[in-house]
Amino acid sequence: MTEPTSAGPDAATPATAATPPVTAPAPLLGATDIRRMAEEIGVRPTKTLGQNFVIDGNTIRRIVSVADIAPDETVLEVGPGLGSLTLGLLDAAKTVVAVEIDPVLAAKLPATVERWRPGAAQDFHLVLSDAMKVTELPVEPTALVANLPYNVAVPVVLHLLQHFPSLRHGLVMVQDEVADRLAAAPGSKTYGVPSVKAAWYSGMRKAGVIGMNVFWPAPKIHSGLVAFTRREPPATTATREEVFAVIDAAFAQRRKTLRAALAGWAGSAAEAERCLRAAGVDPTARGEVLDVTAFARIAEARNAPAPADA
Repeated sequence: MTEPTSAGPDAATPATAATPPVTAPAPLLGATDIRRMAEEIGVRPTKTLGQNFVIDGNTIRRIVSVADIAPDETVLEVGPGLGSLTLGLLDAAKTVVAVEIDPVLAAKLPATVERWRPGAAQDFHLVLSDAMKVTELPVEPTALVANLPYNVAVPVVLHLLQHFPSLRHGLVMVQDEVADRLAAAPGSKTYGVPSVKAAWYSGMRKAGVIGMNVFWPAPKIHSGLVAFTRREPPATTATREEVFAVIDAAFAQRRKTLRAALAGWAGSAAEAERCLRAAGVDPTARGEVLDVTAFARIAEARNAPAPADA
């Protein structure tokens, strides 16, 4: 008996388990949407505010995925612009709080959320303000995810980490070389003030590079992703301000030895050397080799009384 070579439409097939339907991802803003929306409200991206809008949905999905947002989290977004990243964050988080400095863009955002994510409109909170001046928010954020303007990225990150201790982790997109500085370790060429001050609040790592063509207008340089996880600052009797003063002084003249670079901060080179030796730091070393804990020890030593002359 010959087996049939093909089964017709009425041929019996073995029973199989029902395959669950595949849910298509929620739509995100594309290049056409972004340009149309900008034209509707008369907006042209400005260099002054560092506006480069993400126009690629896959990039948004990548950022949200790398940010590792839990469904019960409240995400703080800075500079939402026309809402590209905002929609992706609303898909992943319980609540999104967006801080926008441009009143024209801010006025458009609620309508965009209502149209593209009508079921999440009640989970979106808008704050019209300069992020550097924000010290209170309507909801306590647990994560920071933002496409930050290149010219203010570091001050914004440090300001938010200082004023919102509820921020447990985050992911920021910044100029690629700024990403390298934020994530740099002691001893590297890119290690400096941003690296040490960021380390006071958290552990930071480079989490990827973003090309130029996913933005409108396209910047002339790549962007970098920096992920961070909150941790306790070094155990020290010195204040954050005192430690940061040492960091600023050490890197203001980074080619000099710490004994020379900290002379002004300490009052004299001799006093700088005393503080350094008390902190267990070689006075001939340079600031780029010290971690944040060492800077904290130096600040603490400055507050300790000098030993009486024999």
